[in-house]
Amino acid sequence: MVAFTLIAGAASADALRLEVDLSQNELRAVVRGQEIARSDVSVGKDTNPTPEGSFEIRKLIWNPSWVPPNAEWAKGKSAKPPGHPENPMKRVKIFFKQPDYYIHGTGDEDQLGSAASHGCIRMSQEDVTSLARMVMDYGGKPQPEPWYRRILRRRSTQVVILSEPVAIEIRG
Repeated sequence: MVAFTLIAGAASADALRLEVDLSQNELRAVVRGQEIARSDVSVGKDTNPTPEGSFEIRKLIWNPSWVPPNAEWAKGKSAKPPGHPENPMKRVKIFFKQPDYYIHGTGDEDQLGSAASHGCIRMSQEDVTSLARMVMDYGGKPQPEPWYRRILRRRSTQVVILSEPVAIEIRG
């Protein structure tokens, strides 16, 4: 797995752009044409592919609850509150195509680098937390470190609407 850590410094006035390569199961964060972070991801299986195209991230939810979608694969599954070990969203979900496609954490980190999801983009919990912070910084909603510690410790749900959307490009 490639750690999702800052590779190079970048000025906050420059736009962040996320690029997802479905064939490589990889997400890259790019500023001014320079890759600043990279992570292995799980993408949608052939039966539930991740949508391709250009999208904008405008919303994140920290400590989301999970409600099973109205889909065949979710039949018989029950809703899970924030912080529940079986909540597949884990710490944060980052909306890229509403209402049902997100970037979110996973408890199945051994599946990163493969097509294993129902269309969402899955990352390690550490990587998705770092990505969400980066998206908030570049999206005009930066928060100090104590804000993040409080949100993650209390497991309270927090919706964040970005003042500046972050572009995401998903290609096969």
